Amino acid sequence: MSAAHDTSPRAEDAQPWDNPLGIRGYEFIEFASPDPAALGRTLERLGFAAIARHRHKAVKLYRQGEMNFIVDAEPDSFATRYAARYGLSICAIGIRVDDAAVAFARALEAGAWPFEGGTVGPMELNIPAVQGIGQSVLYFIDRWRGKEGRPGDVGDISIYDVDFRPLPPAGDMSDAGLLRVDHLTQAVDPGHLEEWLEFYRKVLGFRELRSGGASHALVSPCGSIRIPLYEKGTPRHDQMRHYLSDQHGEGIQHIALASEDILASAAALAGRGVQFVQPPTAYYDSVPVRVPGHGLDLAALQRYGILVDGTGPRERFQQAFLKREAGEFFFEVVQRDGHQGFGEGNLPVLEALSTR
Repeated sequence: MSAAHDTSPRAEDAQPWDNPLGIRGYEFIEFASPDPAALGRTLERLGFAAIARHRHKAVKLYRQGEMNFIVDAEPDSFATRYAARYGLSICAIGIRVDDAAVAFARALEAGAWPFEGGTVGPMELNIPAVQGIGQSVLYFIDRWRGKEGRPGDVGDISIYDVDFRPLPPAGDMSDAGLLRVDHLTQAVDPGHLEEWLEFYRKVLGFRELRSGGASHALVSPCGSIRIPLYEKGTPRHDQMRHYLSDQHGEGIQHIALASEDILASAAALAGRGVQFVQPPTAYYDSVPVRVPGHGLDLAALQRYGILVDGTGPRERFQQAFLKREAGEFFFEVVQRDGHQGFGEGNLPVLEALSTR
């Protein structure tokens, strides 16, 4: 897709600081669903292609841009048990690190709890993992250095080479111009916010981009993992719920996918049957006041329900929420142009308009 200049978070743009676990970004996102086949169809409508299947389990790998999404349909697996309790959700995040064994050991030393609920079959990788928010799992993934590899060597054999078999191309393999995960929004129960902030800071080495009472935005040492973290029952979280319901319990509320051209991506998604949450028409009257000189085609944005936040043409954040197909989990498409927020300026406007 043709694209404007992309300023979404990248590792090379981050200011370096201590990175005790050697985090380098996302390796994969694993989904749990009561209906894995329906979720697979949803991902295909979003432009993901099923490119591989696990060698021994009912698990598929979907890919678009830099993103690897895993859908687990294996009976009585951790993911299917998670889906039975929480519905459609993200049950695990694979974090790419320099050395998985070292990262795991350091995480435990810093106070993380090991995850021991998975099953590993013959000739499968045993991936170290710790417990995350809402009983989710954080896996530490590195590239295998081979039998002759030494500590410190950079490997080139991925988990997909070992645990998965390629699938033949099927159907429309064109994507929607979605390149990477921009952020994952997480919500925690009242009274648990400080506990999980400490987990991200102390165990994973994250820092805060901003904080505002019961809402915080965290970023990994490499700069490529961003997590807005909210406490349920607070004014900011209630504003979000007024416009977009969230899932029951603690956990990942939604995932935002980055595009370099959100209009082109929205058009591609709409052509596949994807529908967008539409704000009140009066919302677009507020954009020139809040984002002066924005330089955007508001009529085109309105067609797909694209929201705008920021301060001007050099600092804009565009976002569109996709209508949920099942459960309370939802997807978001975003484009960053110099703006490092998450659309916070849109929430009070939408709330005010909805109560008129």
